[in-house]
Formats: sequence, C-alpha cells, structure tokens
Amino acid sequence: MEIVHKSNILLHIITGSIALLLGIIALVSTKGGKTHNTSGKYFLRLILIVILTGLIGVFVFGRNTFLLVITVLSGYVSFSGYRILLLKSNTPKKIDLLAAIISLLTLVYFLYYFKSIGMIWSPIIIYSTVGAILFIITYDLLRYLIPKKRYKKHRIWIYEHIYKMTSAFSALFAAFTGTVFEKYQPHSQYLPSLIGILIIIGFIIYVYKYGLKKLPK
Repeated sequence: MEIVHKSNILLHIITGSIALLLGIIALVSTKGGKTHNTSGKYFLRLILIVILTGLIGVFVFGRNTFLLVITVLSGYVSFSGYRILLLKSNTPKKIDLLAAIISLLTLVYFLYYFKSIGMIWSPIIIYSTVGAILFIITYDLLRYLIPKKRYKKHRIWIYEHIYKMTSAFSALFAAFTGTVFEKYQPHSQYLPSLIGILIIIGFIIYVYKYGLKKLPK
C-alpha cells in the first residue's frame, strides 16, 4: 500500500503541475480562440485526475481531511464553470443541482468533524475556503430566481464562467504554493487567492466594457 500511496501522490503532483501550466495558457490566450479552448479542455481533464487522487489520499490513506475542502472547491467550480459555458442559461438541470448538493453535504461533513480534525492549517485559510464554497453554491442555487430573459440579455453566464474557472486555477495555485513553500504559510496560500480575485475583477471589467459585444448571444 505504501507504493500505491506514493504513486497516488506522484500522479497528484504531476497532473496538478501540468494543470497549472495549462491554466496559465488559458488565462493569457485569446478568449474563445483555439489555444484557449484546447488548454481549457485539458485543464479540466487534469483537474479531474487531481480531484480523484486527492479524494483517494483523504479517504483511503487518511491524509489531512481539510484537503477534502480544497478538492471540493476546485472540483465544484471547475464543473460548474464548464457547465455554464455549455448551457449559457440559468435553467435548472438535475446534474447541476446534484453537484451543488453533494458539495454542500461534503462541506457539512467537514464542519461536523472539524473539532476532531483540529486547526491543522491557518484559520484564515480554513475559513476563507469554507466561505468560498458556501458563496458559490449559494449563488448557484439562487441564480435560478433570476428572470431567464434578464439572465440571457445581460449574458451573466460569461461572468460566471470567468469567476469559476479562474477560481479553480487560483485554488490549484494556492494548494501548490502552500505545499511547496510550506514555511511561508499562510502567506503562500492566501496570496495566490488574492491574485486570482484581482484577475477575476480585471477580466470582468474588461468584458463588461469592451468584450461583451463579441460574445455569442
């Protein structure tokens, strides 16, 4: 089992590192272009492997249970960000509701066992990560209340896609820097998230001012 455990960690690290590189390519390339779409597609595929190996590490090999929360965050926003790009609407779908409910239940599981787990990482990292998941799941459940005509008219889906996919990248980046530069925690973990927020704000402002007319209806 030790060999399997090390192999799982190695696969987790390799796929996560490649996913980061692809995420950077997707961020800097022309949005909607071939490079952006291709790098984004493979980013999502590698994220899936990162999530699966992370879940194996938590449930099979008993690694830090808080990693489950980070895995859920990156996994959910990746899935939701991809789905909104496909649908471009806020019409409720069973698979999206199921993903939100499962993610929420996983978070409840973590919070229930929080006392026994202990404050392994810095409080700012734990509370901000839990808050980020609650925020996006709450929004995803409430967005169905937005009138469909208004949602389509203002093309809110593109802002969701920007937020969710960039959040997936920044979560992966924060996990990477927090592990590699462990002695600089919590700064090595929350700074990448702050950078991600600035990127999100920048992209949203740009799309709102200059890029909205170029987007599909």
